[in-house]
Amino acid sequence: MSDKKADVLVWGPMHAALTQNLDRDFTVHNRWEIKDLDAWATEHGDKVRGVITSGVYGTDNALLERLPNLQVVNSFGVGYDAVDTAYLARRGIQLSNTPDVLNNAVAETAMALMLCVSRRISQAERFVRAGQWPSGKFPLGNDLSGKTCGIVGLGKIGKTIAKRAAAFDMNIAYFRRGQPYADVPYTHYADLQELARASDYLIVIVPGGPDTQHLINRDVLKALGPKSYLINVARGSVVDEKALVASLLESEIAGAGLDVFEDEPNVPAELMSLDSVVLTPHIGSGTYETRQAMADLVFANVSAYFADGSLVTPVQL
Repeated sequence: MSDKKADVLVWGPMHAALTQNLDRDFTVHNRWEIKDLDAWATEHGDKVRGVITSGVYGTDNALLERLPNLQVVNSFGVGYDAVDTAYLARRGIQLSNTPDVLNNAVAETAMALMLCVSRRISQAERFVRAGQWPSGKFPLGNDLSGKTCGIVGLGKIGKTIAKRAAAFDMNIAYFRRGQPYADVPYTHYADLQELARASDYLIVIVPGGPDTQHLINRDVLKALGPKSYLINVARGSVVDEKALVASLLESEIAGAGLDVFEDEPNVPAELMSLDSVVLTPHIGSGTYETRQAMADLVFANVSAYFADGSLVTPVQL
């Protein structure tokens, strides 16, 4: 069912290569450039058969309702919690994402954050820039070797993190409700608080959404303890941010490395004021190579769908 000039709605600015390819092969409507969405939907809504969005942009059901012939949503990113999958399923709209191609980049981000908090890299850099080195010694950090890395979410990215942490001679444990995975050698915990108690570094890498909302709460943080660190490379919604701030201010945990936040791009002032916290602006997959691979996979999904109705990486709704 070749349809190279199908109309597609692009939700927000995308990777340059993806934009170029879409503009070449499809009739593209850029949502952020449309001044009057209501008027646009009246004129063009029935033409649109595909939507290209991202895990950050998500979708809006009110606008999707104005696209009666919408058949597919292609999302740039592995997470799709900002898309109402139940709504898509009800309408029979297909969904794709970009799994696997960002596993290494996100795992490297988790390791970087863990190294930063353990060796106080960000603090040390500020110490030197402020001219403090000549007047005093910088505080000591902690080894990763021999410590326990607890992973909340041992999916493909979680396993990639585990492999890298093991290369640092860390002990690996993970949380999974119910029975352990049969194909991994790591220590299994069916109770999240028990994993937290056993961990020196607790890395969060589960999908966002209602099922994981505030999975990391005050009780989990208290179980983690005053000598241990939280690393979040999942979604901001997974961690109760107010509870995290309270735990940090009361020294219930040693510190945190955070790449995601509940209300991005807004970060609580309390987090920004703490030297024990390392903050990055949701850069988990932010490498040239990974973003190119993600862009290629999105385009492959869009092209495949409008060629023969298939998706390279479909999400089961």
